[in-house]
Amino acid sequence: MNRFVLPAFATLIALLLVACSDVGMAPSTVAPAPPATPEEHVLTIRYWQAPSLPFPYLAAGFKDRDAGAITLEPLANYAPDGNLVPRLAVEIPTLANGGVSQDLLTITWKLREGVRWSDGSALTANDVVFTWRYCADEATGCTKRDTFGGIVAVEAIDEHTVKITFDKPTPYPYTAFVSADTPIISQAQFADCVGAAARACEAQNTLPLGTGAYRIVTFAVNEGAMYERNPYYRGKPAYFDRVVLQGGGDALEAARSVLVTGEVDHAWNMQVEPDTLREMEANGLGKVTNVFASRVERIVLNQTNPDPALGDDRSEYLDGQNPHPFLTFTPIAQAMSLAIDRTLIAEQLYGFTATPACNVVAAPPNYASTANEDCLVQDIAGAKKLLDENGVVDSDGDGIREYNGIPLRITYQTTANAIRQATQTLIQGWWREIGIEAVLIQHDAGLFFGGDPAVHGEESYLRFFADVQMYTESSGIDPQQYLSRGLCNNVQTRDNGWSSGNNARMCNGEYDELFAQLAQTPLGPEREALVQQLNDVLIQNYYAIPLVNRGSVSATLHTLRGVRINAWDGETWNIAEWHR
Repeated sequence: MNRFVLPAFATLIALLLVACSDVGMAPSTVAPAPPATPEEHVLTIRYWQAPSLPFPYLAAGFKDRDAGAITLEPLANYAPDGNLVPRLAVEIPTLANGGVSQDLLTITWKLREGVRWSDGSALTANDVVFTWRYCADEATGCTKRDTFGGIVAVEAIDEHTVKITFDKPTPYPYTAFVSADTPIISQAQFADCVGAAARACEAQNTLPLGTGAYRIVTFAVNEGAMYERNPYYRGKPAYFDRVVLQGGGDALEAARSVLVTGEVDHAWNMQVEPDTLREMEANGLGKVTNVFASRVERIVLNQTNPDPALGDDRSEYLDGQNPHPFLTFTPIAQAMSLAIDRTLIAEQLYGFTATPACNVVAAPPNYASTANEDCLVQDIAGAKKLLDENGVVDSDGDGIREYNGIPLRITYQTTANAIRQATQTLIQGWWREIGIEAVLIQHDAGLFFGGDPAVHGEESYLRFFADVQMYTESSGIDPQQYLSRGLCNNVQTRDNGWSSGNNARMCNGEYDELFAQLAQTPLGPEREALVQQLNDVLIQNYYAIPLVNRGSVSATLHTLRGVRINAWDGETWNIAEWHR
């Protein structure tokens, strides 16, 4: 295992943290909270990756999902233990209670009665039906469209009963309208926003009506939002009069705002050097919380050609006629994976907040494959030998290998933060050792995850105008919906607004066949084996290179109570319970 980088590591991290801190602490980058009156209870939350929209159907980031979840609600949420809990539904439908049909073709949800939208109008089953129609329309560009895959009908049986019908037996029917990813939206508010009109509905997208404990009052793109207590909330009135969501800065500055200055109650996604977090926690103002699920930081390898010379065809699948010039040659991608020291990345960059990962489905344990664990050992010599044996050599002596005459020079993009930049720098060095040159690119997280891909093509991870890109995804409690993203018909293209889930632009017949089996297999050992096989196709074809399984790391003031950090759902999933 090659650990030559350790002597320079501390200096590298220090420089990155200082650089990011200086930028992040500029006053203009963080939306200030309006002053509170002595009588008010104000909750201040910092998301240093500022939300682009508080509306998960047109944005792809956790930051946008969580901003929406302060007011929007699904039929059910996942609790921190992974169990489903009803939200807008009366109970969780099951085979035992008759909510799931014996043939596994339907699931019927009963809605709570008396639920109102934040403008006072009534929530009905028609809103649930409309939400499906909104997202299922390909022209909408709904980023959660794959969640509704396999659904052929959503019907309002009566005002408070919704029946979902699938195109085939569906052993795990808890995808659509479950978790903060797919909340219910108001038909009356969004009626004119279906299809091509969706992104033009600025007022609706930035100020959606909700049924939660708070309602959104103002929203500033890539800055923040303010919410007030929802007077029409069905439950006990929320403790806080106002919620201020501050966006901007960086992770280090956000951690300081809770753990050092105490000016913020809660901060999300603490991608900060672990020793620094522990030092700040020692001040006694707040605590750092870390919980694990299956949130894997990975490098995705573009299976299409991102050459700018291709114009509109750049990174487009084109029915398989636009392959990447060398990343589709498996020995090259395999060598790139062999060269990476995941243990060093986990221990030295993430510390207690992550563990090395060899799978994209890292949990629950019954779904995690054991076939890829050799990735835990870095093998620079093996990577070089693999390339040599496959004729990928440096023929002109410039230190860069070639494949079919093409130098192995790649663009490697991610979001701008200290840990990701340090990860890039380490991997760039390891790849250089084996004769692959990487140009490092960092984008603002708001544009990378939340920018309109038609407008912000260079920055958007959906457009993928690079050879490889690095980010985190969660595979969920049951990975079927997540794994559906790898299907051939889910390749992101201009025709679907780059909204489908297949970011790598992969198409693998074996994968599609295995997934078809998974979709018909009930819960149990056979289903678990199929999940593992699907994961192995992704890993062993090097469509993605897993790095670490990241915990959900947050900072919370000791005076803030009721916060239950949830790695299986949105961070703000139970904000109605937060109090002092």
